[in-house]
Amino acid sequence: MANFIFIGGGVMSGIGKGTTSASLGALLKSKGYKVESMKIDPYVNVDAGTMNPIEHGEVFVTKDGIETDQDIGIYERFLHQDLTKKNYLTLGKVFLSVIQKERALEYGGKCVEVIPHCTDEIISRIENLGKKSDFVLVEIGGTIGEYQNALFLEAARQMKLKYKKRVIFILVSYLPVPEMIGEMKTKPTQTATRLLNEAGIQPDFIVARAKVSLDEPRKHKLALFCNLKKENIISAPDVEYIYKIPLNFEKEKFAEKVLKEFGLKPKKKNLKEWENLCKKIEESKEELKIGIVGKYFKTGKFVLMDSYISVIEAIKHACWYYKRKPKIDWLDAGNYEKNRESLKELLNYSGIIVPGGFGQRGVEGKILAIEFCRRNKIPFLGLCLGMQLACVEFARNVCALKGAHSTEFDLKTKFPVISLIKEQRKLLKEKEFGGTMRLGEQRCKIKKKTLTFSLYKKEIIFERHRHRYEFNNKFRKIFEKHGMIFSGINPEKNLMEIIELKDHPFFIASQFHPEFKSRPLTPHPLFLGFIKKSIENEKK
Repeated sequence: MANFIFIGGGVMSGIGKGTTSASLGALLKSKGYKVESMKIDPYVNVDAGTMNPIEHGEVFVTKDGIETDQDIGIYERFLHQDLTKKNYLTLGKVFLSVIQKERALEYGGKCVEVIPHCTDEIISRIENLGKKSDFVLVEIGGTIGEYQNALFLEAARQMKLKYKKRVIFILVSYLPVPEMIGEMKTKPTQTATRLLNEAGIQPDFIVARAKVSLDEPRKHKLALFCNLKKENIISAPDVEYIYKIPLNFEKEKFAEKVLKEFGLKPKKKNLKEWENLCKKIEESKEELKIGIVGKYFKTGKFVLMDSYISVIEAIKHACWYYKRKPKIDWLDAGNYEKNRESLKELLNYSGIIVPGGFGQRGVEGKILAIEFCRRNKIPFLGLCLGMQLACVEFARNVCALKGAHSTEFDLKTKFPVISLIKEQRKLLKEKEFGGTMRLGEQRCKIKKKTLTFSLYKKEIIFERHRHRYEFNNKFRKIFEKHGMIFSGINPEKNLMEIIELKDHPFFIASQFHPEFKSRPLTPHPLFLGFIKKSIENEKK
């Protein structure tokens, strides 16, 4: 059975619990231990699939097809391992499982209660994840003191009673520096610690997130008022890029201190790959301008990058591989619908990406952007909806299928080049929306002697999907007649997975989401090819 590390957050959300958990996991792996990570979210949603990205951030998809919080993607990128449904738990999933067991009389006629039955459900899932690992890092979503977290904290408290020295708690808390005062304040973290104490939990470590490094007086004050050893207060200042965090934690001897709490020692020490990665990032000085045409960006006066965090990271991975510094701009598709002259701004970029998305808003603007990239030979990468709209644009402007569209946006179109397959039509008719898209890893066969094959360098690949609509094979012949190459096809259902154009420096679009499999140490082939051609385009 594994050792268990619970990570909770204080003061405010978005301070980096997921990155802290992932970084600590990477360090423990580097010291020779098997690590699993779990995210437990206090939402009554069964999974993240029905959540609006503008409210909740990106929906990440695991290889076995579970729609999760974006932190699972962060874990995969840092741990360099694929996670599954076992690594993600929501309050809704807990309730659903308990109710299903009650309906099946699995509780033997007992009165089913939140405690112990819901907490037992949580504990059993955490224990199950630890059967083949040395450590399970469990991130509790939200912040300490929220009602939604109470069940998870109670489960963690019970695990501490059960396993004693094999369970520790880490509080990730923010220490503000009010501009008008100019001094770092510890009181919010003291308050967060007291709230955790009220749940019956004493933190063993505090990861002190702040704009700058923690000084000794602040460490001393936190140790005194939060009742823990001063050496167990870990300074975590803001960094230019998140992949530097494991190295910063290594300087603080974070992993060694955690191992010491469990009475363990490092089996080995190997951070060479991380050190090389960070060195390459810091050597990447020359900017490369990439534009992302989308719509999930603005909420009031703020731009939400989290809506496309995996795409952003995949761009970074590929740019750093070529020692270039990515300069990513958000381009609002709605602007192109209002003013076609504004499309000329695309010429300012070395490459353009049209990512996935849902809903009518901005669709025509994205189609206009794709047409502009095709006509002006700008390197283009389409992802999921980006591929579907590239097919719509090609149908309208190359195949002369006037009014061609996706039935997602126009049920009456004469030329439904994108449409639902039979099984999806049935699901939507029965209003079965949650967890019913084409999800997870699917097989794709790559056509030889194509640009796509030259990038993957293999015939069979597996990529992750999250969509309902597919290319309509009734239009395949006319597309091929006009020069479209279907370079990737799912052999089981004969579904078109990848398209490309021959007389273009780089025009590739995939029905799947390659960004989900990109890692900082192993960038994805499609992004590598796109960035390489974008660099070449810049030099023209």
